[in-house]
Amino acid sequence: MSYVAPLKDMLFVLNELAGLEQVSTLPGCEDATPETVEAVLQENAKFCSEVVAPLNRSGDLEPSYWHDGQVTTSKGFKEAFKAFADAGWQGVQHPVEFGGQGLPKLVATPCIEMLNAANLSFALCPLLSDGAIEALLTAGSDEQKRIYLENLVSGKWTGTMNLTEPQAGSDLALVRTRAVPQDDGTYKISGTKIFITYGEHDMAENIVHLVLARTPSAPDGVKGISLFIVPKFMVNADGTPGARNDVHCVSLEHKLGIKASPTAVLQFGDNGGAVGTLVGQENRGLEYMFIMMNAARFAVGLQGISVAERAYQKAVAYAKDRVQSRDLAGSAGAVTIIHQPDVRRMLMSMRSQIEGARALAYVTAAAHDAAHHHADEATRKANQAFYEYMVPVVKGWSTELSIDVASTGVQIHGGMGFIEETGAAQFYRDARILTIYEGTTAIQANDLIGRKTVRDGGAVAKGIIAQVRATQGELAGSGVADLVAISKQLAIGADALEQVVTYVVDNLKSDIKGVFAGSVPYLKLAGIVLGGWQLGRAALVAAQKLAAGSGDNGFYQAKIGTARFFAEHILSQADAFRISITEGSSGVMALTEDQF
Repeated sequence: MSYVAPLKDMLFVLNELAGLEQVSTLPGCEDATPETVEAVLQENAKFCSEVVAPLNRSGDLEPSYWHDGQVTTSKGFKEAFKAFADAGWQGVQHPVEFGGQGLPKLVATPCIEMLNAANLSFALCPLLSDGAIEALLTAGSDEQKRIYLENLVSGKWTGTMNLTEPQAGSDLALVRTRAVPQDDGTYKISGTKIFITYGEHDMAENIVHLVLARTPSAPDGVKGISLFIVPKFMVNADGTPGARNDVHCVSLEHKLGIKASPTAVLQFGDNGGAVGTLVGQENRGLEYMFIMMNAARFAVGLQGISVAERAYQKAVAYAKDRVQSRDLAGSAGAVTIIHQPDVRRMLMSMRSQIEGARALAYVTAAAHDAAHHHADEATRKANQAFYEYMVPVVKGWSTELSIDVASTGVQIHGGMGFIEETGAAQFYRDARILTIYEGTTAIQANDLIGRKTVRDGGAVAKGIIAQVRATQGELAGSGVADLVAISKQLAIGADALEQVVTYVVDNLKSDIKGVFAGSVPYLKLAGIVLGGWQLGRAALVAAQKLAAGSGDNGFYQAKIGTARFFAEHILSQADAFRISITEGSSGVMALTEDQF
């Protein structure tokens, strides 16, 4: 089966939950009218389903490969990427002055979701370029912007992020790559970087590596890391690629999933030193790289939603087609398995989590737009705080659920799901990396506790919970049985989340290991409560539409039914998470190292 973009749900979330109309009134966002956005999404859906999605399975079967330092991408990828770049899709959210379309992040978000759902391995290349563009827009010099940005925004060149080394995974204080200053203002870069997505490929005429390295005088630890641009080919005075730089791909990793995406081991400086230019100031590299990483983390959260959506679509198609056993209520003969209650339960679990995560991500994107474009400074600050709190939740929760959803998709297929030929297993394998790269779930959870909760005494978190309670009150007062049922679980969830936020703030100094023992459960709790909040908002809108006789009753009824399922089957786990966080730390640390 091919990928069919869920445009109706995307447009509902954009218009009814994320406030597209309000975003389109922000300075610089005036072109994002509902009509224009719908046209953009329809074109993107067509491109993703017709050009990119057909390469997903073939790329898994025939991955990119390395030979004598050169990487050849999977069949069709080079041509598809050229079509992607020529159509302007790389530049959707980037500034017009550098050749982009200048549309809001809210509009780019469904486009990114569709591309990743169509082909996760393919979409990783534009994702890294987006991050490189964001970093250079923020910290690059005027000269660096002039040389690199237009080429990156056009897709003529692509970007990478070079952090990890054999001895330095998540602990970037251990980075050893060296950057020695030269008389001409450049630096000679030497060292090894691993796990570099699209670090070498044949889809663009140049690759712009953003590399973390240390200068000889740098202090120890993360405070001594600087950021450098190291292009695959040096750039001539006329802007064209010139001589080959001293950076080479020495191998590709053989992976569980995302096999078509070339994950490179890059060697810098084996022949005298790769030429790099400093981004910003020395020793501020991690600060600049986090700009790129935050953009990437949000995008990886979208990848989780995307893979889950693809797995769900395949599971629904199989459940409607597979004939097996009689209906439990009695039938003349065997029926398709979608008639069976447990298959319905699994499909509803998949669907409701996807819709909750999608809504949360899109609302977060809208906050980013308001944070950057709103005329009022206080409103900008409030939206920036909301966005920053949500990024680790979107990344962590959406990717964790993608593994569960893809696994459920395999289960619905039964034995056929375990057979590679059906394709269900690929989504499971592809999803498995999402909770690991761009910061593991634990790293996202630690960020949620330290920077996003404790630093302000829980003020932002509790402000968001107040918004959840306002929605819960509307649901409770609606007089609609389904909405009242949702409100009951949302109230319990809001209580659980608020108690956990208070526990984290009050106990971090006195019991730091105990608090961090519950960090991932805290992130998951935030995900299900805030996802349930968005589904509750969706149910309110749907009920209003039904009452007004707006038509499309089936869609709005499904919205309410999906929200109620989530409330009673997913959100109902909230109090269990609260108990494990506030009362369960002693069990986590109960055994000594020797007892394991």
